[in-house]
Amino acid sequence: MLPPELPPLPALTRAEGEFVDSYLRVVDLVGRINPSRAEDTYGALRAAQALVTGAAELRDALTLMHARGERELHTATLDRTLRVLDGERRAGRVTMPPGPGT
Repeated sequence: MLPPELPPLPALTRAEGEFVDSYLRVVDLVGRINPSRAEDTYGALRAAQALVTGAAELRDALTLMHARGERELHTATLDRTLRVLDGERRAGRVTMPPGPGT
């Protein structure tokens, strides 16, 4: 049985696509560093080291958008894109897990 087909991604500029991809990479890395969820120091250390590169890629994507005259973030489109790419679950790893008895 095949998994359900994901909805199509909204149309994005190349820079918007790089922005979303870079943002999600950073979110994934911060989730791996999160002290309430990290499993070992080495994995958290590796994620922290990679975060420098991820932040630079995110900066570069936003710089490119700005240089091309893309002054506004189209939040509704970017929100749909993040949801298709499982952004809610991925961003959830950045927050604290539910406490005992919650």
